[in-house]
Amino acid sequence: MPATIQNRVRELRYQNDQMTQQALADELGVSRQTIIAIESGRYAPSLELALKIARHFGLTVEGVFELAE
Repeated sequence: MPATIQNRVRELRYQNDQMTQQALADELGVSRQTIIAIESGRYAPSLELALKIARHFGLTVEGVFELAE
């Protein structure tokens, strides 16, 4: 069975003054649909986007994303 990538993006948005998906998307230069797909686990972000997300929240990539086997 292939590994999946889990993330804390939704949780981190709520901890960050209940930031909207659109606000995060605007900060990162992606569409709201991209944020929705990442949060739902349907899309694994590129390394560049994963780093941008982690940096935005002041965390490491491992602080946001986890490989679940």
